[in-house]
Amino acid sequence: MVNPIWQARLQRFYRNRLGVASLLIFALIFVLCMVAEVIANDKPLWVQYQGEYYFPVVKAYPETTFGGVFETEANYKDPVVQALINDQGSYVMPPIPFADQTPNMARGESFPAPPSRENWLGTDDMGRDVLARILYGMRISLLFGIALTLAGSLIGIIVGALQGYYGGWVDLIGQRFMEVWGGLPQLFMIIILVSLFSPSVTLLFLMMLLFGWMGLVGLVRAEFLRARNFDYVRAARNLGVSDFQIMRRHILPNALASSLSQLPFILTANITALTALDFLGYGLPPGSPSLGELMVQGKDNLEAPWLALSGFMSLTVVLSLLIFIGEALRDAFDPRRI
Repeated sequence: MVNPIWQARLQRFYRNRLGVASLLIFALIFVLCMVAEVIANDKPLWVQYQGEYYFPVVKAYPETTFGGVFETEANYKDPVVQALINDQGSYVMPPIPFADQTPNMARGESFPAPPSRENWLGTDDMGRDVLARILYGMRISLLFGIALTLAGSLIGIIVGALQGYYGGWVDLIGQRFMEVWGGLPQLFMIIILVSLFSPSVTLLFLMMLLFGWMGLVGLVRAEFLRARNFDYVRAARNLGVSDFQIMRRHILPNALASSLSQLPFILTANITALTALDFLGYGLPPGSPSLGELMVQGKDNLEAPWLALSGFMSLTVVLSLLIFIGEALRDAFDPRRI
């Protein structure tokens, strides 16, 4: 049976039409990005050849499979391979027949090329499809941001719970450390640390996590400071219940309720930070599809406004949706409302 308090919160969230619509649109964008290979790829979705079905999107096939002479993976953009398949079968390409690294060499014009029927949002300065790069880059941004948000929130909840529950010297030392650590210029520190090592997604994640775990500490700490002197907490302590069980079962659920409404805002900040680092050249490894890299190309190619506009609008839409979702959650979890 659903807790009546949580049921009331869900009902308040459902009544916020803007928040619900934003959640549905964000979920659609997330799903589309997760299946980017099915939407934008230079490989067919499936190939029917000599009565057999092949799925190049999920498995690599050598050219010899389709009557070619090379043992290497088939290049499905090659007219020779296309003719071999069409001679004894057929194939179906994705809606966008380009992957994130595939240049459109068939266009007889200089790059970046403007939008066309082949490249709906144009190409970048290397001939790669902009819409395909946005899909793949958005997937990296969302997965990276969600993982960073969850890991940072977990650390923040643990630190805030320890400070708030035990108080005293634990809280005092923790607060002084937070003041010093939080006072550091985070973006500049990440740039300095990342520049000392070779570009790596794992390294970038750890560096951003190093400074990105403090978002929920204050909120969780306040909840534990308030709840540790409640009668039911004192009764549990007098009955010999361990501190861990008291924190996990009696205080943490209330703290999580107020923390959940902050997750969309933390995710927004993490995606923005990753985009800023990519724009400055200290983010993902070179060549990785990202919104920041697309904006850099827009800055370097002012005669191709579709580059900057595509990256800006993509980022604006996603961040706006997350803010609307966060506002709806904050309204639904407002403790002043019954």
